[in-house]
Amino acid sequence: MKTNLLAGLILAATVAPGTAVTNSHVGNLYPFLQAQADRSPFALSYGARQPSDVPRWRAEARAKMAELLRYSPAPPPRDVQVLETVKKTGYTRHRVRYAVTPDRHTEAFLLVPDRLRGPAPAVLALHDHGGFYYFGKEKITETEIDLPVLKDHIRDAYGGRTFADELARRGFVVLVPDAFYFGAQRLDPASVPPEAAGALMELKPGSDSYVRAYNTFAHGQEEIVAKTLFTAGTTWPGVLFQGDRASLDYLLTRPEVDTNHIGCVGLSIGGFRAAHLIGLDGRVKAGVVAGWMTSYSSLLFDHLRWHTWMIYVPGQHEFLDLPDVASLNAPNPLLVINCARDSLFTLDGMKTAERKIARVYTGLGAAERFRCAFYDEPHSLKIPAQEEAFEWLRRWLKSAK
Repeated sequence: MKTNLLAGLILAATVAPGTAVTNSHVGNLYPFLQAQADRSPFALSYGARQPSDVPRWRAEARAKMAELLRYSPAPPPRDVQVLETVKKTGYTRHRVRYAVTPDRHTEAFLLVPDRLRGPAPAVLALHDHGGFYYFGKEKITETEIDLPVLKDHIRDAYGGRTFADELARRGFVVLVPDAFYFGAQRLDPASVPPEAAGALMELKPGSDSYVRAYNTFAHGQEEIVAKTLFTAGTTWPGVLFQGDRASLDYLLTRPEVDTNHIGCVGLSIGGFRAAHLIGLDGRVKAGVVAGWMTSYSSLLFDHLRWHTWMIYVPGQHEFLDLPDVASLNAPNPLLVINCARDSLFTLDGMKTAERKIARVYTGLGAAERFRCAFYDEPHSLKIPAQEEAFEWLRRWLKSAK
């Protein structure tokens, strides 16, 4: 894998326009497509603008992203339900249901620490993708679910330790919502044509074999869902990010929460969501983006095949790269956690993103409020990286009170 990746990077750097390319995932079309990306001025980035009026630059860039995301439903009604309450060691877990749009609901775990003496800092914890659609919030929160498939995922992605409940035990109020297409918002196999669901309907719902088969089914349906979203006039990221902001709206209504000290953290698609939540919503005062920070251009040669349909915002590359979006909340503190052996990204792409964000924070006189850490791991947020994330959030959300 490393040899092939290095060869691909060398070829991408040396190929002449019009030369036939066979090692790229898009073959001989690659030079044309890379040239298209290379022409991007990133017209709304900090580097392109060097803005003297930072609030105006931030507002203009956020407005452009809102336009490109193509999703702005009416505000949802306030119809929160508490479905379950479980006392855990150091905190209480509430399973809540609330509207994210007038016609769509989600579920979330609300984790409230024991012995709060007043409103506490809060964190929106965002679950990963991982090809695991049946569960959402359960992938990063301790539950009583005893399924090997879930335990395997938590082991591989998180070193065997879910991080949302760890944050709660350390005094943060934590909200862990199911994202669109996951958990409580997952696609119902009984609602699609029988040939699409296949043998899934013959398995026992909720069993280990069913969950594994469901994940395969949902993966196969991603493409048609994405096509349908685009054709309907919206984007998958637009739906995801609006849902996260609706969850933030709910979190801010809780009496346990100090509304001036809100953070977010996530791995993988959760990191992608965190990058946009902190970039697009000034109510977030500190963020941790794990396992999803790169330049988009670096993915074109041979990496997009490994990525979900959930990341595409048509037209964005003209205005803002991913690190440009994440930096829109600067100088609010931002920690990026990358994995040096992450096969989803190139090392060059991750380093380029780091440099772009660092330039913004340095330009704003706040270099100490940005950090990019690399761990010698494949795509994951394991215990040492979690500890760094916890300390970052403690430093900027609790110590700053």
